Amino acid sequence: MSKLTAGKRRFVKRTLSEESPTILIGKGGVSEEVLKEVEKQLDKRKMVKVKLLATALKGGKTKQIATEIAERTEASLVEVRGHTFMLYKSRKK
Repeated sequence: MSKLTAGKRRFVKRTLSEESPTILIGKGGVSEEVLKEVEKQLDKRKMVKVKLLATALKGGKTKQIATEIAERTEASLVEVRGHTFMLYKSRKK
């Protein structure tokens, strides 16, 4: 997981702040399909906005789930706000 610079973090927040989440995680939780979709969108756009529905939490915290997804997709967790979080992954050279 790469460390994000302050400028890059601001850029991702500004870019995704007005957008709707492109991935919704429901009662199925963090499945392999969800991880593949996150990975696919990160490869395509470098950043993704994810929303956790209340049924996905099951007593867990949004930050824990976001951190787990970030680690498993080797992305950087930009921000967690409520049940929504943003991920960024720079392209491999």
